[in-house]
Amino acid sequence: MSTEKSELASVVAKATGLDSTELVTWIEYPPNPNLGDLAFPCFRLAKIQKKSPQQIAEQLAKEISGSNRFAGAEAAGGYVNVRLLRDKVATTTIHLARTATESLFSSQKMKGRVAAVDYSSPNIAKPFGVGHLRSTIIGQSIVRLLKANGCEVVGINHLGDWGTQFGKNIAAYLRWGDEEVVKQNPVRELFHLYVRFHDEAKDNPELEDEGRLWFKRLEEGDPTARRLWQWFIDESIAVFKKTYDLLDVSFDHYLGESFYNDKMEAVVDELRRDNLLVESEGAEVVDLSEWNMPPCIIKKSDGASIYATRDLAAAMYRNQTFGADTLVYVVGAEQTLHFQQIFKVLELMGKPWAKNCKHVSFGMMKYNGERLSTRRGKVVYLDDVLSRAVDEAAKIIESKNPSLSDKESVAKAVGVGAVIFNDLKTYRQHDVDFRYEDVLNFDGETGPYVQYTHARACSVLRKAEGMLGQDPVSFAEVTEIEWRVVSQLMQAAEYFDRAVAEYDPSLIARFALDLCQAFNRFYHDHPILTAEDPSVRQTRLALTDATRAVLNWCLTVLGLTALEAM
Repeated sequence: MSTEKSELASVVAKATGLDSTELVTWIEYPPNPNLGDLAFPCFRLAKIQKKSPQQIAEQLAKEISGSNRFAGAEAAGGYVNVRLLRDKVATTTIHLARTATESLFSSQKMKGRVAAVDYSSPNIAKPFGVGHLRSTIIGQSIVRLLKANGCEVVGINHLGDWGTQFGKNIAAYLRWGDEEVVKQNPVRELFHLYVRFHDEAKDNPELEDEGRLWFKRLEEGDPTARRLWQWFIDESIAVFKKTYDLLDVSFDHYLGESFYNDKMEAVVDELRRDNLLVESEGAEVVDLSEWNMPPCIIKKSDGASIYATRDLAAAMYRNQTFGADTLVYVVGAEQTLHFQQIFKVLELMGKPWAKNCKHVSFGMMKYNGERLSTRRGKVVYLDDVLSRAVDEAAKIIESKNPSLSDKESVAKAVGVGAVIFNDLKTYRQHDVDFRYEDVLNFDGETGPYVQYTHARACSVLRKAEGMLGQDPVSFAEVTEIEWRVVSQLMQAAEYFDRAVAEYDPSLIARFALDLCQAFNRFYHDHPILTAEDPSVRQTRLALTDATRAVLNWCLTVLGLTALEAM
């Protein structure tokens, strides 16, 4: 929460006897800046004090105007509109942004906490399609946000490396595969074999039995099945890591579903000891009807464990082994019920950390308006998308700035960054439609636009070399256009707190876009290097440097490169 809101809440608390912690959440930013810099609504106070909102607003306006913390206040229709001491706020905000950027955003509220974040989780022997981007990018940004908030974070890639599909993969490879062909392009070739298996099984149903048989052999430790399965895993991870490197994504652990095979029986035993298991149609389940949920199946009628058992084992392992008191799952919205069941079962098992389990769901990724399906072979490879984005960025850079040095690395940063930002700027619950013409627009709400604004600020500062030190720069006055930049900067902590609380990186992307718009208007309307008054030149350079530092921080948290020239 901004310092200015906290100060206003303190004055109102003193006048009303209410808790400032609650009051600070009532404070708003007026829709029209001409009304004031902050606004306090008095409607809820009217119910408490049995007075009209206007009467309360008039009394509070006198109290606030009498404080030397504010420039003034006036009542208007049940609101108190407050004017800040803009020169003072600008001086302190800009100095903090320039010299301690992370402190502008975060007060390290999660220091001492440990979070395990489960994200990306592609399936072995299947392509890393553009649809996998959402979990990967949202998850990595959440890792960075939590770390910025003081949390110790364990990043986990929960690979899909177990299940009947691997019996099908093995059967398909033994029927039609060629080792040398697979080695040349492992994941795509294995995927083509998998698709062929499904196509052929339509006219040859016994193939399904063959696939089930090979998975049974895999479960039993058959040497051929185990060797091929492990080979599929090794080749897939090697390919995935190339994509992760391009996206600047990393994990502390690659722990696939198979890792928990020997840990599930202990979960079943504990559930049994806790008298949580009941029989239902031959299966063992946890009855969740009291919470309006279907039963959570722990063991099927044939005695086999399923996803729920595995996820319970994984959750307990992450708490016991990594010391995680917060478990975050960045998984699509279609798994919402599954995680509700898992978290409720953990709660019934008496795990105190169950209340800190969070399913961070997200909408689908569409490509030019179409839904994708791996099983039907309808997939757009993420590597192809990134490669084309980099090529398109290179063409744009060549047309706009052909003399730019190191164009290849800049094109890579712009192209990859554009793909990342296109995903993260969207509220995670909404679907994302990927279209190149929108993603690479330098003038729209895109990654290149934010990177270009950062580069523009860097360019101004390069030209001003030696003119600006690190000491605080005092504002004698602040123009309306300058204030729009300062006002956005002073909201940094609020955006950050919401982004962490809601596990939503789009709030940081929105903050960055709004800051870019305010700064670019300032850049176009106010001379900076050519300002006649040296003190004005200093304050405008400081404002430019503050914007640069804050955009750098935002881009880094979102996983983009903060370019100094474009």
